[in-house]
Amino acid sequence: MGRNSLIAALAAGLALLGLTSAASARTTQAEFRPVPGGFSFETPIFGRFDQGSLQRGYKVYDEVCSACHSMNLVYYRNLCQQNGPFFDPKHPNPNDAPICKAIASSKKVPDIDPDTGDVVQRAATPADAFRNPYPNKAAAAAGNGGAAPPDLSVMARAREEGPVYIYNLLTGYVPAPAGLTVPPGKYYNPWMPGDVGSYWAGAKDKVPEGGFLAMPFQLTPNRVSFDDGTPGTTQQMAKDVATFLAWTAEPKQTERKEAGLAVMIYLILLSGVLYVSYRRIWKNVAH
Repeated sequence: MGRNSLIAALAAGLALLGLTSAASARTTQAEFRPVPGGFSFETPIFGRFDQGSLQRGYKVYDEVCSACHSMNLVYYRNLCQQNGPFFDPKHPNPNDAPICKAIASSKKVPDIDPDTGDVVQRAATPADAFRNPYPNKAAAAAGNGGAAPPDLSVMARAREEGPVYIYNLLTGYVPAPAGLTVPPGKYYNPWMPGDVGSYWAGAKDKVPEGGFLAMPFQLTPNRVSFDDGTPGTTQQMAKDVATFLAWTAEPKQTERKEAGLAVMIYLILLSGVLYVSYRRIWKNVAH
């Protein structure tokens, strides 16, 4: 490659990098608001999931989110595994847990009739994945204005500050500022990453933060009634479902923290033993 060709290629690369950076810079969102009371699992070593919050979060997902969003990586038996929402020490095998059997049997999942080959609906078992609200992605997109709702299995890991992002998004619906035209079938949310510049009629240096999404505001007060009597406020429902999604994204988080704590204690004790051994072995040896 000649010198001129090398310079041209470098210039093209820098231009492409500049365009990419500019495009990235245009994707903005409002600064996250703190979650009231925080999350019980946030502490790196000692944080644990609150089982009551997990149970409430599952109910929010089941009664609100599951109408559009799938969770293809989560199985009904997972709900009763250790440190899960409905774990019961009396039933260490989640497949045998009565509550998971009851939850699963209340859902219908597609199956194939072995005699006719027809697609049929049967009661789910703990071994089945969560019921998908749509038969395929095309149907999901058609039912939601052309945008298929994302799977929520690992959403809390797929977004920066996942649970905090989920909480802010679900509670962050506000009227669009004057001068911003919201496209038909879309809803403005300051905490939705995006670029609304092309829909903004105001000053170019005052483009609002946020973006548009196809999902309208969902968590109206008391939409979900919690079995434990917890008030069904928008903030409570958002916090609980964010907790539940954090658990589905990393269901072994508690076990990982417990293992990490045990390893740290082991290493501290080992360091003490090695120091004492060193002192005894080299005590009378001149250095």
